[in-house]
Amino acid sequence: MPSKLYSATKQGMQTHTVQIETDVTSGLHAFSIVGLPDKAVEESRERISGALKNSKFKSPRHHAKRVVVNLAPADVKKEGGIYDLPMALGFLLDSKQIKPKIDLAKILIFGELGLDGNIKPIKGVVLYAIHAKENGFKEIIVPRENANEAKLIRGIKVSAPANIKEIVDYIENRQEVPDAKVVENKISPDYKDNDLSLIKGQESAKKAMEIAAAGGHNLLMTGPPGSGKTLLARSSVSILPEMSYAESLEVTKIESVCGTLPKYNPLITQRPFRSPHHSSSESAIIGGSGNLQPGEITRAHRGILFMDEFPEFHRDVLESLRQPVEEGSVMVARAKGTVEYPAQFMLIAAANPCPCGYFEDESRECQCTTASIIKYQRKLSGPIADRIDLHVRVPRQNYKKISSDGSEESSQDIRKRVQAARDIQKDRFGGDDIFSNSEMKIRHIKKYAKLSPELSELLGKAIEKYKLSARAYHSTLKVARTIADLSSSPDIKWEHLALALQYAKRENTVL
Repeated sequence: MPSKLYSATKQGMQTHTVQIETDVTSGLHAFSIVGLPDKAVEESRERISGALKNSKFKSPRHHAKRVVVNLAPADVKKEGGIYDLPMALGFLLDSKQIKPKIDLAKILIFGELGLDGNIKPIKGVVLYAIHAKENGFKEIIVPRENANEAKLIRGIKVSAPANIKEIVDYIENRQEVPDAKVVENKISPDYKDNDLSLIKGQESAKKAMEIAAAGGHNLLMTGPPGSGKTLLARSSVSILPEMSYAESLEVTKIESVCGTLPKYNPLITQRPFRSPHHSSSESAIIGGSGNLQPGEITRAHRGILFMDEFPEFHRDVLESLRQPVEEGSVMVARAKGTVEYPAQFMLIAAANPCPCGYFEDESRECQCTTASIIKYQRKLSGPIADRIDLHVRVPRQNYKKISSDGSEESSQDIRKRVQAARDIQKDRFGGDDIFSNSEMKIRHIKKYAKLSPELSELLGKAIEKYKLSARAYHSTLKVARTIADLSSSPDIKWEHLALALQYAKRENTVL
């Protein structure tokens, strides 16, 4: 009878159980792997043979029998070296070289083998641990370096062997797998170079950033070169609220898939800040390159995606942002398959008002033609700009302002208000699967962002005057709700709505 062990495969953030059947029979010597394996899985024949030989076991390469390994289901692509360890154990079981004393049917096994028999770390362990827990498995076996990552998921036993000998001793009940002893090395975030108190002036932009951070809203800053847009954006990370455990786990899963989790303390507790270059491709931003890997928008999940020189990004990139900015997720379809990734990020975009950057600047004359300005501004006023909640101008500051010794409000003080507003939202949305005002759907807006008759009339006049779209109408209500939360007000008041309208999208003009 063939031996049967269990592992899993992932496609995007989705996982599927894989049954690994190993059959050792009489016949001409052969070692075959079937079940839609990729090149890396096929090459595991050499890794398994070398690892078993150097671990003092008889390997498939030196076994005068026919070895067939089936990875089921056969219609799901199997990728990477994560099946090396379960395939090696399956061979040892079916060739009668080891006798299990534990129930292997309740265990998921993962690990890439080195030729010396050591087990190398793999990607996506958090996803696999969650899969094991949700599908009735009692234990997961992962490489030693992935132990802390797997232990983030409570309610599942984690065994993390360093080599084949340790896992064989465990299966034969000779000894437990040694627990991975690691020294925690927690690093507190250092924002001393990104504190908002270092930026003089720009009160309107700072207030817009505070509102954006408090509600998770998207923000577009427009102004001449050197006005401080990039510095403001990079300082925004210093006022972001703390992540809840659920948010941390979401971000950790993404970094686990990318293989970029820190070895110690793998739970991500700081909100991500991603700043791709404007020459980045659509696949790099949206995802889907290589083996359907996550893109920058997914790696910015629950954090900030900063797009400097926003109009300089390729048109395809800007257009592809429409769905994730509005829905908080992205569906990537490629020849290899279709995957869905989370993408609930806060977009901060920075742009010049024209190609030379000095349109409407008080101190320098714009050198652009009217046609070039119109062409440039169309990139800022398209459908993607309509999905940005806050629009703010960042003017050039004079010498007296930037050289003054006057004190500015610190990021720490602003962050306290932001955190208080997020706590209000956490209590408000306790029964819903959302975390911030920016995630509200229309049904949430009608329930939590009600306006008095007087304010409804004011908003109606503003919509007519500024020709705001229906999307801008809902965005304004979300922003007003956040401003009210920053004031600890249960109701949206006149000053909250007026400030929200101040940051609403306006049509740029060269007239």
